[in-house]
Amino acid sequence: MKSVVGQAEANVRNEEFSKDETQNQMLAMEEDIVAGLLEAAAGSGEEEKEIEIARNGKVLFKFTVRPLEDGEYEKCKNRCTKYVRNKQLGMKMPEQTDNVKYRSMIIYTATAERDREKLWDNKKVWQALSAAGKPVVTGTDVIDAVLFAGEKSRVIDIIDQISGYDSNLEEVVKN
Repeated sequence: MKSVVGQAEANVRNEEFSKDETQNQMLAMEEDIVAGLLEAAAGSGEEEKEIEIARNGKVLFKFTVRPLEDGEYEKCKNRCTKYVRNKQLGMKMPEQTDNVKYRSMIIYTATAERDREKLWDNKKVWQALSAAGKPVVTGTDVIDAVLFAGEKSRVIDIIDQISGYDSNLEEVVKN
């Protein structure tokens, strides 16, 4: 019984190529690589997921999220972090990150623009929540007022997933 490696080697045929043939093969591979890179760059915002917020078996509302880029995660984190200036080192140092605000900011940023306007930036919603004793002055305040901590966590898991954070290297290599 041959090993798998032995079988693979048995299926390989050695062949001599001219310098021009070798160069043409390399150019064809390079074109495939370039095409793959361009497709990956163009498809960065294509995958959206619809999120349903349901309680007691009733869907309360839906919204769509999109993948985030590294810079968007970083911008959210910076906006939610307090900094202190270290005079000895002459630079700002992160002191504390407001994780509740950060999670809401991630959800707000990843929400599709059309849904953000209807839900998080809807002034009627702001007024109704404020009248109900939940002061709202930003879209992230709405997220804090209407989503439970576990719901936020599940939404962020989906955002991270479509942003590529759940991929393991084996799956990436296979695809």
